[in-house]
Amino acid sequence: MTPQEMVERALAVARSDDCIAIADESSTANLRWANNTLTTNGVARSRQLTVIAISRRSDGTAAGVVSRAGVRPDQVEDVVRAAEQAARDGSTAEDARPLVDSSGAPADGSGNWEDPPNETTIGVFEGFAPSLGEAFRAAAAADRRLFGFAQHEVVSTYVATTSGLRLRHDQPSGKVEINAKSEDFARSAWTGVATRNFGDVDVAALDAQLTQRLEWARRRVDLPAGRYETILPPSSVADLMTYMYWSAGGRDAHEGQTVFSRPGGETRVGESLAAVPVTLRSDPAAPGMECAPFVVAHASGRDSSVFDNGLRLGATEWIKDGRLAALLQTRHSAALTGLPVTPAIDNLVLEAPGQRPSLEEMIAQTDRGLLLTCLWYIREVDPQTLLLTGLTRDGVYLVERGEVVGAVNNFRFNESPVSLLGRLAEVGRTQPTLPREWSDFFTRAAMPPLRIPDFNMSTVSQAS
Repeated sequence: MTPQEMVERALAVARSDDCIAIADESSTANLRWANNTLTTNGVARSRQLTVIAISRRSDGTAAGVVSRAGVRPDQVEDVVRAAEQAARDGSTAEDARPLVDSSGAPADGSGNWEDPPNETTIGVFEGFAPSLGEAFRAAAAADRRLFGFAQHEVVSTYVATTSGLRLRHDQPSGKVEINAKSEDFARSAWTGVATRNFGDVDVAALDAQLTQRLEWARRRVDLPAGRYETILPPSSVADLMTYMYWSAGGRDAHEGQTVFSRPGGETRVGESLAAVPVTLRSDPAAPGMECAPFVVAHASGRDSSVFDNGLRLGATEWIKDGRLAALLQTRHSAALTGLPVTPAIDNLVLEAPGQRPSLEEMIAQTDRGLLLTCLWYIREVDPQTLLLTGLTRDGVYLVERGEVVGAVNNFRFNESPVSLLGRLAEVGRTQPTLPREWSDFFTRAAMPPLRIPDFNMSTVSQAS
């Protein structure tokens, strides 16, 4: 049974007042390596069916949601019945809204509905693998060791509803993460990159970056905790901005629970957040970072609603010229806050106007400061300020008179990405990047390097 047939079958047997069926067909290919040697490779396929049964009862509208993997054709009706039972047993849904019809969905969302699911194969690494082999040989000759993995996934998602929607989206996602270590494991560096198809991955450039960072680390400099002028490369910025984006729920802000709340039950939309006129935006059509142009919601939550499935997504500015412009909003939360409907979009870009320096140029203009290449184990401390804590890892370097002069001990940091925006000293040139901490969940990002005059390294860490 094709995924299209599966969702059609689910709708056909449904007895609830309305029904939404979502089929996700995914295929993955991966390579893993250690000690300059390929260790494993493989491919996998999976399918998940989500059924959302909607029941209009005397006390309101209820939605029952059931998701199951590996559903056989003879089990589709079982999933539907389980969702309908969940709707009968559950409480009413406060986010209930009429289902999206064709007037609220993307005009091109169902153009390839009948086509089979897209898939990846191990052949996606055809050009990448030989370059990786060359990097292995160069590393071995220079007494370096490379560890890491490459992964490519294609997910075809089909959304069908009793309101007549038939929407389909194919999402390719790929990433490479590489750790380089010295022969004695005393020095370590990390780099990573996101890709849609591996045709644009420059392994030699990644290896050159790692080689340079290991060379920097030949000299060790111990520094105490404190506030330091710090340059954050795009990957570190992506980790911080992604967490801020995930925390920008309109309802939570309206209810006074977050850093985006204004006293009195309002939000901070319209307020200035940044010292530099930066713009933080998302766009389903962003070149190289294309993502679903419509809402796909497998469950309802504070920032998502199953009733919004199929809702058209467009380019959205979250911060515009340094001012908070929008928050994550469902149709339900938008009605509560009085703000526009701006659902989450699966990519993120931070940029500033005008000609901006590269990371290398920012380093060259630094008299004394830190280069913080990698954040790790980020956790939230205080939602009211969005204070985050975490560790540095695989590369904190000391810059003096425009040159990197050594590696510094690791720290625990305590910083708020919102506070950082308000203290920006310099914004560099935006480029595609991969967040390290959140790469399992978010790969489509483009960020600039940032200069922070007083980044808070709260304690020295023994992490390595």
